[in-house]
Amino acid sequence: MQVSSLNEVKIYSLSAGRSLPEWLSDRKKRALQKKNVGTYKPRIRCFDTYQLSLKFERCLDSEVVTFDILSDDYSKIVFLQCDRYVEFHSQHGRYYRTRIPKFGRDFSYHYPSCDLYFVGASSEIYRLNLEQGRYLNSLQTDASENNVCDINPIHCLFATGTAEGKVECWDPRTRNRVGVLDCALSSVTADTEIDGLPSISALKFNGALNMAVGTSTGQVLLYDLRSSNPLLVKDHQYGLPIKSIQFQDPLDLIISADSRIIKMWNKDTGKIFTSMEPEHDINDVCLYPNSGMLLTANEDPKMNIYYIPVLGPAPRWCSFLDNLTEELEENPESTVYDDYKFVTRKDLENLGLAHLIGSPLLRAYMHGFFMDIRLYHKVKIMVNPFAYEEYRKEKIRQKIEETRAQRVQLKKLPKVNKDLALKLIEEEEEQQPTRKKKQKNLPNILTDDRFKVMFENPDFQVDEKSEEFRLLNPLVSKISEKRKKKLKILEQQEAQEQEEEEEPEGKPSDAESSETSDDEKGWVEEVRKQRKLLRQEEKVKRQERLKEDQQTTLKPQFFEIKTGEEFRSFKDSAKKQKLMKKTLGDRLKLEEKLGTLSVSDTTVGSKQMTFKLKKSGQQKKQQEAEKQHHQERKNIRRSASHLKSKRGRRGPF
Repeated sequence: MQVSSLNEVKIYSLSAGRSLPEWLSDRKKRALQKKNVGTYKPRIRCFDTYQLSLKFERCLDSEVVTFDILSDDYSKIVFLQCDRYVEFHSQHGRYYRTRIPKFGRDFSYHYPSCDLYFVGASSEIYRLNLEQGRYLNSLQTDASENNVCDINPIHCLFATGTAEGKVECWDPRTRNRVGVLDCALSSVTADTEIDGLPSISALKFNGALNMAVGTSTGQVLLYDLRSSNPLLVKDHQYGLPIKSIQFQDPLDLIISADSRIIKMWNKDTGKIFTSMEPEHDINDVCLYPNSGMLLTANEDPKMNIYYIPVLGPAPRWCSFLDNLTEELEENPESTVYDDYKFVTRKDLENLGLAHLIGSPLLRAYMHGFFMDIRLYHKVKIMVNPFAYEEYRKEKIRQKIEETRAQRVQLKKLPKVNKDLALKLIEEEEEQQPTRKKKQKNLPNILTDDRFKVMFENPDFQVDEKSEEFRLLNPLVSKISEKRKKKLKILEQQEAQEQEEEEEPEGKPSDAESSETSDDEKGWVEEVRKQRKLLRQEEKVKRQERLKEDQQTTLKPQFFEIKTGEEFRSFKDSAKKQKLMKKTLGDRLKLEEKLGTLSVSDTTVGSKQMTFKLKKSGQQKKQQEAEKQHHQERKNIRRSASHLKSKRGRRGPF
């Protein structure tokens, strides 16, 4: 059951099935919903509400445009079909079938004369008398086509909505037109934008004087039949034809719907009460009488059913909805998707799936992740193969405790904070004889559901050895010794008695309570003792730390020098740090002095800076070796040329 809220009005969707996350792609959504997709023949289904089951189902030859039930039960039903046929059904099935001259769009039944009025793709209104079993003279309108019609249940005035945006009203007794309303002109205001002439798409009477008209451009006009001007014009702001209009008299609301949204608004002021937007296109809306249940016919095999407690109670045949909604209001739950499991980072670590964070198998959402429920169950079984047995034992234990709770209740200490529970029991026993009869009983923490977790969850266990507890409760130690003796006696009795456990009656310690409340000197002395004990414990801890520090020996740390670099001294790093603290201007001046920077003016007027990278020691050695090599080669060449010149002067031998 999905719950939504708009304007503090809670709406419960009773037909919500598989809930899919919004972040899934359309392809994945279609793949997950393949099992629910299906096509079917035109058919009618009748349900028994008291049995909450299907009573019968009938298939038809063509699609139904609209239908109406003429009797109190399902024995007389009329169907207007898209192929101009009109079928009459009884309890056993189809009773009779006839055809109208033009394609029909709507019809209404006039109970006093047993006449069916059909409107459609024609200017005529066809009349079929069910008592005589023949067609009567039709009514001629000024319109080219008629879309909808309705009959007032009080004075039986017949009204039809035309394609030209007008409403014609006829008197069935005289078969004469008694009035015309130009709704198309009244629906156009300064704020509305329309592309064409609005036609009438919905029509509904309320009482003897009120009538609501819906247009094809998304406006709803509320009329008083004594005036040609509308009392109120409400725009849906979607530009879609109005499909259905319903009146909710207890709250003075009008429920209007187009194919996209259902809006509930006040008929006097036009203020929005609430709204609903189903996933599929809406064809019609039905409000169950005198209740808060709303049903919609839509482009989906499943009907949408909504329950709105503000509109009224649940119908008698599903009165359990009131209890369900009350429980949901007391224990609200977050949205849970059927095919996905929400897990936190801690859950992933426990399952050993922390390495999947960032992969497509996990989808980040709020403070955790969504993962496939099948993967979660597989990993859960692998991590804890005996989880089902533990779950089964826990369920059996809960059932046994539920049966024991129905017996005579005996005094029993909880598993958590037994000292505190025993203290509360003793205080209650002390107050019972002194309490007056007229005085109201104060709530007990042990029986109050608000503090139930404090005696069930081990995380709420009081740590009596903590510093805060010992300073705030210095006299508890005296009383706690006697309580511990009492607890030991109770634990021994619990071990002996397996099925039924009783708590021994304890004597009230009036003397001890008077000492703790009146003797302030004892309280001060106890505080001092606790502080001395805490100081001694701190000294012991310090001495242990000093011993550990003395025993630990510091080992020298060695640093590896990168290849191609030489270790000079630690002064270079200090020089670099000082250089980095200087401003950019000071660093540039220093670079100019060292010769690694040269600044020159360009022809454009700007300045050009060139930097020379500093050479490492290995690079300098390599350059010196190259220079020495070049110098040696020069010397060899000079000596060779000198020898040749000497030989040339001497001549040949």
